[in-house]
Amino acid sequence: MGKYKRIFVVVIDSMGIGAAKDAASYNDAGTNTLGHISESRDTFVIPNLQKLGLANLCKLKQVEPVAEPMGRYMVLKERSLGKDTMTGHWEMMGLHITEPFKTFTDTGFPKELIDELEERTGRKVIGNKSASGTEILEELGEEQIATGNLIVYTSSDSVLQICGHEETMGLDELYRCCEIARDITMKEDWKVGRVIARPYVGKKKGEFVRTPNRHDYAIKPYGVTALNALKDAGVKVSSVGKIADIFVNEGITESVKSKSSVHGMEQTIEIATSDFEGFCFVNLVDFDTLWGHRRNPIGYGDEIERFDVKLGELLAVLKDDDLLILTADHGNDPTYIGTDHTREDVPFIAYSPSMDKGGDIGEADTFAVIGATVTDNFGVKMPVGTIGESILDKLL
Repeated sequence: MGKYKRIFVVVIDSMGIGAAKDAASYNDAGTNTLGHISESRDTFVIPNLQKLGLANLCKLKQVEPVAEPMGRYMVLKERSLGKDTMTGHWEMMGLHITEPFKTFTDTGFPKELIDELEERTGRKVIGNKSASGTEILEELGEEQIATGNLIVYTSSDSVLQICGHEETMGLDELYRCCEIARDITMKEDWKVGRVIARPYVGKKKGEFVRTPNRHDYAIKPYGVTALNALKDAGVKVSSVGKIADIFVNEGITESVKSKSSVHGMEQTIEIATSDFEGFCFVNLVDFDTLWGHRRNPIGYGDEIERFDVKLGELLAVLKDDDLLILTADHGNDPTYIGTDHTREDVPFIAYSPSMDKGGDIGEADTFAVIGATVTDNFGVKMPVGTIGESILDKLL
């Protein structure tokens, strides 16, 4: 075992801290998820993030930097091409993605794909366009309930999403259709990063609500990651939230799904108070799905405040030989045009009760320093072909 018996990496999904140097090539020049959230609010109460050094790392309108931050912080820059969930998380664990995943934002899915999906599921497809998940339910939810048709839609991400009413269609049937869609979209020309089951409840327009029983069917990582290396070496790898879906359970020894980001933090706190030893990898998705994509900076800021409360509870139970790392996988500036993710740098804040002091530790040109640092801590070599250098020496 290395310096730390337990490492917790918590991904605040989409909380970017400023446009990446190549943001203009993604039409994202000037974006800053966290900074613009701050500018949109009168108050921003995040005392735990503040004392760790978040305001030292990213200028915030209401939150002052602290003279002696508890955490050690740096800026992480994405080396891979893209700005989606899978690219960001895969890079954290050492993969360099050189070709972005396919998207169907402008055209919807090809007729040949839809025809095959209808034939194999035995259900007609409606929708087939880029849309907000809540808006397409308002448009087509009643028809879906009445006919049993599949609502198929996409977004600016590399996804094929299917909505089905949880009570009238049933989860098993929705999942069956999504598994068929995943098989179809393994063809190279149609290969989206994820097929997502989107169950909902409600009886009529204005009442529809998506349930927590979402399920992601992702492509397997393109190579062996830090997670595989850790698991193969006998290190326990626990995942919270959608981490297991993102990695298709590759390198995961146990996992729990979360109903919300607050619930995900509660699960992480429960793990931290157990006899768990090893690596705990957490994704908190509500920041992205509920607020970033819906372009709601006030709701996003409120979610960060709720996270900060739970962060205080997690800090209180950390042991001297624990290491906590807070980061993000991409941006999703809720003040920007459209509903897409934004190409941004992300925060890296590390804290252990055993640290004598915090402060700025520079920047890194890849998210993969995270996986490299975790494996280094546990005395495990990163797999051949991965990227990233350990910064464990900066965190001791």
